Amino acid sequence: MPYVAVTALSHAGLVREHNEDSLVAGPWTLCATVTDSPQTLVFPLGRPLVVAVADGLGGQPAGEVASALVARRLSALGPTLTGPDTLRDALDVCDYEVNTAAEGHPELFTMATTVAGVLVLAESLLVFNVGDSRVYAAGPDGLRRVSVDDSPPPEPGRRTTSAVTQTLGGGRASGTPVPHVTTLGLSGGDRYLVCSDGLTDPLPDEEIDAVLRAHDDGRAAFELWKAAIEAGGPDNITLALVRIGTT
Repeated sequence: MPYVAVTALSHAGLVREHNEDSLVAGPWTLCATVTDSPQTLVFPLGRPLVVAVADGLGGQPAGEVASALVARRLSALGPTLTGPDTLRDALDVCDYEVNTAAEGHPELFTMATTVAGVLVLAESLLVFNVGDSRVYAAGPDGLRRVSVDDSPPPEPGRRTTSAVTQTLGGGRASGTPVPHVTTLGLSGGDRYLVCSDGLTDPLPDEEIDAVLRAHDDGRAAFELWKAAIEAGGPDNITLALVRIGTT
């Protein structure tokens, strides 16, 4: 029977005082907390399955509140999502709910979060994101980014930037975000990495690719986390590995 294996991990890193990331894998959410070790869940292929990471915006208040709202709403809406239009509608709902939750609470006024993930359907997979959290396809030909960063080009001599050009939430004045949604084919053995920039900022794609070529599932998640920690762990590290199994 075909299935979807999802291995997830979330950690505060070595610099941040607490974790502002949240994660959703079907009905399971991990909101602004940490896992002691990678957790693997298995789902039947055929029912809509959302796997996503939400990264509360650093430098703004209550990032963990915004990311948790988005993770829980995507978890609740996940079984009803059937294609690009319903997925975009769900992300619009997330944006509305983050902004609504902040109304009347000055301390929450500009709270916001990024989101990136996949919607696994019976015969296709939809990649989506708002902000700079990422989705990669990990295939025989190497690692390929399939999400689109909402961020300006990094400064000369730098590989990354912390600025983002759109988020979920952030106040009504920030406008309605336009999610990136891409439909891909689905085959047994396909693997995807969904992650916050706490993984990709300290680790170049080449290093992530090397880990995923050598390992899978729980061991791969652990080795990615370990590499990010050894590179300084400057931010919260949250990732989910999605593998399409056939037997």
